[in-house]
Amino acid sequence: MASLALYLAKLTSEIYRTATVDEARKADVIVIMGAAEYRGRPSPVLRARLDHGLELWRRKFAPRILTTGGAGGDPIFTEGEVGRNYLMSRNVPPEAIIVEPEAESTAHSIAATAEIMRRMSLHSCLMVTDGYHVYRAKRMLQEHGIVVYASPRPARPGEAWRLWWLCGRQAVGYMLWSLGIVI
Repeated sequence: MASLALYLAKLTSEIYRTATVDEARKADVIVIMGAAEYRGRPSPVLRARLDHGLELWRRKFAPRILTTGGAGGDPIFTEGEVGRNYLMSRNVPPEAIIVEPEAESTAHSIAATAEIMRRMSLHSCLMVTDGYHVYRAKRMLQEHGIVVYASPRPARPGEAWRLWWLCGRQAVGYMLWSLGIVI
């Protein structure tokens, strides 16, 4: 039990360390991981991810943006489609946006993203998500043979105190995924 606690503490520390590292560089596509949407509008977290991905696209880090995320219980909208609509309202041409509208979890988003990228012959991505989510999502996508660079969305003021807790949760999620348990 002590070795498990030590492993999780070390992993949490590693996740925390990578949470603020911005690896932004040119890639085939910018992948924006989904987050909640409310009746067709992005949640504050999703909006922050979309705004960060939009800035990277405007700075020409990649020619395309891939938005991810399924319905999450919404009978009309999906996170991926809400992301696409948000980006189009900010002058991103529709042909530059790829949508993954089905996934209901990080694992599903990663698998679907990898499949889309494989079919489109895209080999590298610049992943946008929250800092605490970078470590797990990046490694999951790398398992599919994708070259992944991460660019976490900027944290909002006052979020720093929650980061350790969120990193600890991600450590548990990563450990379970490593054992073949998808959550």
